[in-house]
Amino acid sequence: MNITVSLHGVFRIDRFKLKKLDYPDCSIVQNIIDDLQIPVKLLGIILINGTHAKAEDMLHDGDTLMLLPLLEGG
Repeated sequence: MNITVSLHGVFRIDRFKLKKLDYPDCSIVQNIIDDLQIPVKLLGIILINGTHAKAEDMLHDGDTLMLLPLLEGG
């Protein structure tokens, strides 16, 4: 299945901004996080098709996955 992955902030460093990736059916968000070596402690927001999601949520063909880091400020 084809998944569009959109990375934001520090997750783009040495990776990409937007890319279509091919994953096996029944893949979950955590599979992509692991493959991209995204540090879980930096992971802030996960969105699937614009809706908040969790790492254990299943992905479907044509989904858009957005991974956003924790934001700091003061």
